[in-house]
Amino acid sequence: MAEYRTKAVVMDAEAVNRALTRIAHEVLEANKGAGELALVGIASRGAQVAERLAARIADIEGAQVPVGTLDISFYRDDAGMRLNPEVHRTDIPFDVEGRTLVLCDDVLFTGRTIRAAMDAIMDYGRPACVQLAVLVDRGHRELPIRADFVGKNVPTAARERVKVFLSPPDDRDSVEILEATGEGA
Repeated sequence: MAEYRTKAVVMDAEAVNRALTRIAHEVLEANKGAGELALVGIASRGAQVAERLAARIADIEGAQVPVGTLDISFYRDDAGMRLNPEVHRTDIPFDVEGRTLVLCDDVLFTGRTIRAAMDAIMDYGRPACVQLAVLVDRGHRELPIRADFVGKNVPTAARERVKVFLSPPDDRDSVEILEATGEGA
């Protein structure tokens, strides 16, 4: 298994904060306010993105937007191949029926995570609309999925990784491109 080292820091804490504020404004603009909005973050960093967007929407609009967390572990198309899937808790404390849901994630890559999230959401009801907000879009799509709101487009090589750090639980806010080192690189 390859080890990774930081190749570049593409977003520092200030850039992460600016991107989240911009996304919050774009979400409100596209939906003509907070109205029937709800945010659903994909565990685990997507849930943090959703919480931060909800806080910014509250600051901008003065409205509390409901926030949920979605675990997609058993909806993934590779679930049977994973020996020890990391399972999180799904918590959607509102009715999704008829709402405009904004799915939130940290990094959009192949599109498979988002496909799994849409499958999982439909088990909770039929939203009026599903939109996608991501902090980073790194390209390399395998499925026809596009984000409605993007913090930053980061061109990467397929072999590279994009790591998002958000505090908490991390000690900082940043987005880094990692490259493989040593064997397996």
